[in-house]
Order: sequence, then structure tokens, then C-alpha cells
Amino acid sequence: MSPVILQRLSATVFHWRRFIIGGFVLVTLLMLAAATQLRFDAGYAKQVPRAHPYMQVFSEHADTFGGADRILVALHSRDGDMFTPAFFRDLQTLTDKLFFLPGVDRTQVRSLFTPNVRYTEVVEEGLRGGNVIPADFDFSDSALEQVRANILKADLVGRLVADDFSGALVRAELLETDPQTGERLDYLAVAEYLEREIRAPFAEQYDVHITGFAPLVGAIADAAYTVAAFFLIGLLVTWLLVTVYARSWRLAMLPIVCSLVAVSWQLGLLPLLGFGLDPMSMLVPFLVFAIGVSHGIQMLGRWRTGISAGQSVAAASRSTFERLLLPGAMALLTDTLGFVTILAIDIGIIREMALTASLGVAVVILTNLLLLPLLLAGVTLPATYRQGMQQRARTLGRCWRALALVAGRRGSLIVLIMAALLFAYGLYAGSQVHIGDRQIGVPELRTEARYNQDSRAIAERFRIGVDTLSVYATTQAQACTDHTTMQAVDTFAWRLLNHPQVTLVQSLPQQASHINAALNEGSLKWATLPRHPAALAQAVSHVPTSSGLLNNDCSVMPVIAYTRDHKAETITSIIDAIESHRAAQPDSGVDYRLAGGNVGVMAASNDVIAAAQFPILLYVYAAVILLCLLYFRSPAATVAIVLPLALTSLLTYALMSHLHIGLKISTLPVVALGVGIGIDYGIYIFSRLREYLDAGFTFTQAYEQTLASTGTAVLTTALTLSAGVMTWICSALQFQADMGMLLVFMFLVSMLGAMLLLPALARWLLIVNRT
Repeated sequence: MSPVILQRLSATVFHWRRFIIGGFVLVTLLMLAAATQLRFDAGYAKQVPRAHPYMQVFSEHADTFGGADRILVALHSRDGDMFTPAFFRDLQTLTDKLFFLPGVDRTQVRSLFTPNVRYTEVVEEGLRGGNVIPADFDFSDSALEQVRANILKADLVGRLVADDFSGALVRAELLETDPQTGERLDYLAVAEYLEREIRAPFAEQYDVHITGFAPLVGAIADAAYTVAAFFLIGLLVTWLLVTVYARSWRLAMLPIVCSLVAVSWQLGLLPLLGFGLDPMSMLVPFLVFAIGVSHGIQMLGRWRTGISAGQSVAAASRSTFERLLLPGAMALLTDTLGFVTILAIDIGIIREMALTASLGVAVVILTNLLLLPLLLAGVTLPATYRQGMQQRARTLGRCWRALALVAGRRGSLIVLIMAALLFAYGLYAGSQVHIGDRQIGVPELRTEARYNQDSRAIAERFRIGVDTLSVYATTQAQACTDHTTMQAVDTFAWRLLNHPQVTLVQSLPQQASHINAALNEGSLKWATLPRHPAALAQAVSHVPTSSGLLNNDCSVMPVIAYTRDHKAETITSIIDAIESHRAAQPDSGVDYRLAGGNVGVMAASNDVIAAAQFPILLYVYAAVILLCLLYFRSPAATVAIVLPLALTSLLTYALMSHLHIGLKISTLPVVALGVGIGIDYGIYIFSRLREYLDAGFTFTQAYEQTLASTGTAVLTTALTLSAGVMTWICSALQFQADMGMLLVFMFLVSMLGAMLLLPALARWLLIVNRT
């Protein structure tokens, strides 16, 4: 855009200044009203990469064998003995309450009191079976002893009963749509129900442990007040630091207000577009606020430079608008493209986060590049303000003169050598970053959080744990009467059971072997698969389809593995073992199809993120390079801006590896944001540098003038944003603390890269008069 067009646009905008500001006020009020309709919108399906082959198999069999959205409720007696009338009465009440949980799949509820939990035993007349807790159960001591015997016959110890008989487990699965209302399941309402109707009534007498996606969402939502508190603290810190920079608390309020306007528009647009705010993405508005503050300080810095040079308030405001409209728009467009590229990942929550962030950054283009200069034009400054700025500029001038040595021959070589060493370290350490979770328990919460304590308690007392992986052994119909097929599935289950990260395996051949032994007077030597089809059919006939171990025509027999945890290396090692077995048994007649269970979902998510991370970085950097080439029309300028950005990305990956932070749903937006913030610094600094070079300054002199006009704003931006998010490290949410550490690192490293490495590179890449 030519200077003449910019001047005409500036004249028009400032002529209609009052009307434009009034329009912003009106739209902001409307957006605030719309934002009151914003609700938390959590959903398990949004965590699932539906296009992944694992999830296509999972969806194909979900109606028959259930989904992965499980709820586990463990009730433990504090005296270590569950066989009391009071415990069983309360367990029955708990089962009934879970049975009527909103959105529950009632066919999948399993408890000692549900009719789908049965036992089988050998008697003189043959076989006898029934419900573990019979219909005439009267809670007497004799009845409790009978139930104890039935539990042992049904092999429920470690599954629905604790290994030490201290408590029992109730399992349920949730549907995405509430069958009673036909509406999408409200996970926050489910979490509230679990706390109010299940945990609270029993917590005084028992240890109650609850796990599942719904209680996890509830735990994150409960911590939302801490997110808001840290945002307010960060807002206050930001305002104080900007006040020190601007030397006026009223002036400091302007970029803060404009950034808050952008956030309010973002939150107001979401319900208007039919979206909610997922608890996993509730930090995205604060990232948008950080981007807004970053650009606001740049605008304020350019405006102060004009005031210091003797321009009037109105002239400085118009000059700021004209000088920063294009570089600011390009930087923000790059930010937007950085988030848009994340849409390539086929996971609903990531796409939702990308859309939310893109909306916010797009709004920042209006609020910071248009509204802020118009507000600055109405500022009234005291008579001593300009003198104070000039005095500060003289004081800082010595610092900038010393820092400008990095643009000299010797200083730039030193910087380039150090940068090369950091690049090498970043390549090595960054390549060690893991995909997925690296902690036991959910990484979104602190280790000491109640949800993670509940998960550990269940894993310690029950062999089934909280993490499951289902492998669908698919073959021909009525395969459960074919010995060769059943033996192949049994061998697979046995090898899976012997994996060091697997605690328990359930399979149809395993159950058939136990029943065959029972049919032969309980002799252990008959605990094997019969070879005759009729005998095999007789053993399998006692395993109902409600067990989840076979479908109606016995063409699919899931092998269910309970894993020690869901760490990325655990999942990878188990999947590798399964694939190795498949490769070694190509002609077994059984296709072991992956995968179901929450571990299967995590494996698919990890695969998608691993496959997409490098293409996404490629797309982001391709967009950055293209926009830099279009704006600066110089390959050398583009390289000088992009290389510091690449170094920041590599060092961020290295930090993630050092802190054991995996690359997953919650960290992907941070990586994209790092690219956006880094390009902002680089564009603003290089734009000013080129202006002074075009004015005839030598390179070192041009960079010194660039620092004098832009350096303070860049430095203030980095320190302000870092101080604002540093408080996140103390958050009760682990993923907020992780994000805080990464953001502080990226803000500071991006600033150092733009102020040190960019001029060092530019000196040797640009054809200028070097001194």
C-alpha cells in the first residue's frame, strides 16, 4: 500500500474518529451481552480423532461393546472390611444412583448388584449359576458369606472387588447424547451429580474414589476460578509495568482496554456462532489478550516516539496508524495463520481451540491497529510529559549504544557463533520431546489433585486400573466353536498379559477355559480349550454377550487389556507388541484390529499429533516466509526474521523435553503462539531498521536508532507478558502451570532473538554500508 493511500485512509479514519469509537463501544456492549450466553461445552467425542483408523474401528464396534467414556466409582470401607450389612446397603444405593446418572448407558452398568454380574459353579447335578448377589439377599451374615463365595466363583477379585476385600467398584459408560432428553450430554451436570449424589452422601463413612472424563471436566471447571484469579493478577501486573513504561496510568490503560475489548468480542462471537468454551481451551482468551497487549505496547511505543520528536498528540496518532498499520496487520495475520494451520489436526477440541484463537487474533487487528490510535488521539498530556520522555531517551541512549554493538562486525560474529551452538543444542534436545502424556495420572491436574489421588487409589486396589485397551479379534462367524481360531486368540491374549505394562487381560478363550474346567468337576487339568466344536460351544454358551467378550454371531472377540498407566511410552510399547504379534501371525485367520478403550483413544490422538506436528510447523513457517517476502520483498530480510523464530521453536521443544512436558492437545496452541509472538518482534524491529537504513544511516547507527525508537517497546512487551503469565506457574491446574512456563520462556527468548540475532544476521545478509 503506497504512502499516499495510507495518508488518505488515515485522514478518513481520523475524520470519523468519534463515530468509529462509538461503533466500537456499541459492538462491545453487544458482544458482552452475547458473552453472557457462553457456557462450558465439554465433550468426550471432541477428544477423539475420528478419521484415524483406530477410531474408525472403535466407532464400528462401539454400539456392541460400549465406548471409552467410562465412569469408575470405588467405595472403600475405612476399617478394611467390606462384608458388613451397612456397606452392602450403601453399595446398592450407590449402584442405583449411578444407574440413573444422566446420560449413562444402563446396559453397561456393572456392579455386584447388577444382573449382568454372574457366577458359575459345578455341583453334583452339573452346572449352577446365578447373580453374584441373589434376589433374596437379606444382608444377613450368612448371606454375606454366600456373596463372598460367589465373588470368588465369578473371579471378581481385582475387577469389581478390591484385592484386599476392602471395597467394591461400580462401572458405567456414558453416551454422547442423553437418552432421556435427546440432547447432547452436559458433562458439567454429570460431574456435579457425581459429587452431590454419589461422593457427598458416602464421604463421611467411606473413602470414595471417582474417575472418568466427566469428573475430570468437573475438576478442571472447579479450578476455573483460579484461572480467572490469575488472569486478574496478570492484568494488574501488566497494567503496572505498562504504567512504568508509559509514565501515565491513564495512558497505560489504553492498550489494556483495547486487548480486553478483543477478548470480549472473541467470547461474544463464540455463542453467536454456535460454540461454547471447552474447559480444556479456557486459556485461549488469555493468549489472545497477551497478543493484544504485545501489539498495543508497540503502538504505544511508536506514538511516544512521535511525541518525543515534537509531534502533537493528533499528529503522533496519525503517524502511528500510518507507520504500523501494514507491519502490524501482517504480524497479526501471521498469528492468525499460525492458529489456522492447527485446523489440519483432525481432533475436535484442537480445531475448536484453533477457531477460538483465530477469531480472537482477527479481532485484535481491529482493536489494536484501528481503535488504539483513535483513542490515543484524544489523550491530553501534561506539559512536562515530553521533557520527561526526552530525558529518559537520553538515559537509555547509552544502553542502546552498547547493545547496538551486536550489529557491528565483531559483535555480530559472536552472536552468530552462540546462536549456532544453541541451534545444535535445540536440534538435539528438541528431538527428544515426547508425544502425549509423560506422567501417571492426568497431566491437566497437579499430582496431588483429588482426581489423580482417586486414580492412584483405584489402580492400587484393583487390577483393572483406570486405563484400558481393547483389541478387536475379528474373524468368521461362529469362530468361537473353532479350536484353531480360539487358540490363536488365546495365544495373543497370553502374550499381551505377559507384557510388563499390562496388569490384567480379559478374553473369551480365557473364560471358556475356566468354564471347561468347571464342566469337568473343577479339575484344573481341564482348564484348557476343548478341541471338539460341540464341547467348545458348550463352554462358550455360558459367556453372555453382555460380558463384552463377544458379539452376537461370535465374529468379533475383543481382548481387553488393563494397562499400568497411559504414559506415551507405555502406549507405544504395547501397540508395538501388538503389531509385532500381528506381523508374526499373518495366516492365523484372525485380524487383531486396534483399538478401543481410553488407551486406544490416546494412542490414536498421539499418532495424529505426531504425524501433524512437522507439517504444521512447515505450514506456519511457509506462511511466515511468504508474508515476509510479500511485505519486505527481500529474501535476506526474510531469513533474518525467520531464523531467530526457528531458534525459539527449537529451544521451546528442548525445554519441553527437559521439563517432561509432552506435545499434546494443551501444548499445541502454545507452540503456535510462540511463532506468532516471535514474528511480531521481528517485524516491528526490522521495519524500523529498514526505515533508518533507507534514510542513509550506517548499519550500526540504524540499529541504534531502531533500539531507541522500538527497543524499549519490545523489551517492555516481553517483560510485561512474562510477568503476567509467570503467576500461572502457581496454578492448581498443571496444564496452566506448564503453559505459563513455556510462555515465559518463549516471550523472553523471542525478544532476545529479535534484538540480538536478527541484527547480527541482517548485517551479513543485507547489502548495506557496514561500519
